[in-house]
Formats: sequence, structure tokens, C-alpha cells
Amino acid sequence: MSDTKKPLIEISNLHVSVEETEILKGLNLTINSGEVHAIMGPNGSGKSTLANVIAGRPEYEITNGSISFCNQNLLEMDPETRAREGLFLAFQYPVELPGVRSWQFLKSAVDAKRQFSGESEMRIREFDSLLSQKIKIMEVDQDLVKRSVNEGFSGGEKKRNEILQMLLLDPKLALLDETDSGLDIDALKIVSNGVNTFRSSDKGVLMVTHYQRILDYVTPDFVHVLIDGQIALSGDNTLALELEKHGYDWVK
Repeated sequence: MSDTKKPLIEISNLHVSVEETEILKGLNLTINSGEVHAIMGPNGSGKSTLANVIAGRPEYEITNGSISFCNQNLLEMDPETRAREGLFLAFQYPVELPGVRSWQFLKSAVDAKRQFSGESEMRIREFDSLLSQKIKIMEVDQDLVKRSVNEGFSGGEKKRNEILQMLLLDPKLALLDETDSGLDIDALKIVSNGVNTFRSSDKGVLMVTHYQRILDYVTPDFVHVLIDGQIALSGDNTLALELEKHGYDWVK
């Protein structure tokens, strides 16, 4: 019901530069609890910049505007605080962490979030049970969690591992930065199933994508077209089909 929705994130007049080049030029966007938003647009339009700025990547300069996350000033939080408050970013290019076992990495991340909320660390048996549940959803090989994070993983395994992290951490808002890029159809279906499993009335999802095909499996409530650092057009999931048919020049 629309009257129970609460704003998770409110972005107002956001201007962002990288090395004195303005990328986002007055962007406005509100995502409420229970909503899935897709941001589409041509290369260089600012899609990944938006996800990275929300997550707190330091290389971006915010020159104007505000971002409120759960009624708090997001821009005053460092990236770790943002994560503990319930933000999650699935990277377009997940990094390898040689020497850091995936199991330990995932358990430490879950425990850090629990401690931030005043809870105790999760018992190993309890964590293993939770991990097994999520591994089944993501169809991840059990052996992968025994290996170093993303080391020697295929592209599809890395992306599935990102969504596995999301399911374990259970954030309030998930940012998916081109999580569908480079996936074959089977991996795309598994990743989409993970996202659909995560969807609920109290959480939000912002999907950054260049292609419409993931939206065949994860139906967004809203689709926004980003052109030259601003949202040029918004609509429902049918807008993605129009873009697939006509291309981005149709919007300009």
C-alpha cells in the first residue's frame, strides 16, 4: 500500500564532478521502501557515478545538492558507516582479495553490521546455516566460499558472489551497478532470482543497467533514463522496452 511507503533515499539537485568535469548536473531521485528503480542510459551519462557517489567512493566531488538516507544526511557518513546503516553496492567489476577467505570475509561483514546494531557476533553454526540457505538461492559452488574472495572466479561467479553478499547482509537499499554485464543467460537468471528474493516491502533496489534484458527477469517499478547527467525521462517497466526498440536518441 502506497501510504505505508517510506522514503529510503532522497536525492536533490545533485551535482558531481570528477577532476573538474561535471558528470551529474542537478539529479533528483526518490526511492521509497518496497520499490525497485532501474537507471538506464548511454555510456558516459553518469549511471555508475550515481551508484558510486551514493556508496561513498572518494574520487567524486559533490559540488551541490543533498542526499538523505533514512532521514539522515548521507553525505556526512564515511563509506563504512553507510554500509552499516544499510547501503550495499554490488560492483560492476568485483575486486579480488588474495589471502582473504570468502567465508571469513562474509562472516566479518555480517558481524560488523550486527555489532553496529548492538547485536552480538553470529555463532558459527548459525552463520553456516544462513550461508547455506543463500548459497542454494545463488547456486554458488560450496568450494568457492573456501577460496580467497573472487580469486580465480569466473565473471559470472564474481557477480553471483556479489548478490550472495547482498542476501547475507540484507541491506535497506541495494545498489546494483551493471550486475548483469557479461553474464550468460543462465547466470543472468540466477542473479535475477537473487534480486527478486531480496525484494520486500521494507527494502529498495537501484539497478544501473545499459541493457533491457535483466528487466525481463527483475521487473522494476520505475525506469529512469539518464542523459548527460540528468534524468531525462521516467516511466514504468514498459519504458525499457521502448528504449530497446528505439535507442537512446529517441529520448534526446
